[in-house]
Amino acid sequence: MKNYIYELKLKVRDYECDLQGVVNNSVYQNYLEHARHEFLESVGNNFKALHEQGLDAMVARVEIDFKTSLSSGDEFSVKLNIDRDGPKLIFHEDIYRLSDNKLCAKGKVFTICLKNGRLTKGEIFDELFAEHLN
Repeated sequence: MKNYIYELKLKVRDYECDLQGVVNNSVYQNYLEHARHEFLESVGNNFKALHEQGLDAMVARVEIDFKTSLSSGDEFSVKLNIDRDGPKLIFHEDIYRLSDNKLCAKGKVFTICLKNGRLTKGEIFDELFAEHLN
């Protein structure tokens, strides 16, 4: 994807790296999650406020394709787009190393929303992200 609706810049911390000196594969999921949380904040909401309204957005599935390793001290950005598929909101998230703009990981995160513990049709996604969804 070329155009993104949100970007979050971060830096790799030493403790996120494994014995091989690269970011551990599980840490990439944390980067993707942090970007989604910050994106929600950028549109004027957060998970705590939604929960207090009985709305709980949850991850249903995650796909990550690893392309190029990040290592300690690397600065990178997580860029994202969203779209809908039935009740799901899908986050397309790409991680790029800033020094050379290399694609490091491609993530696809499928989320659902529960209202008072029951699966919804995802109407809240349409409300929250109206300006970003077609």
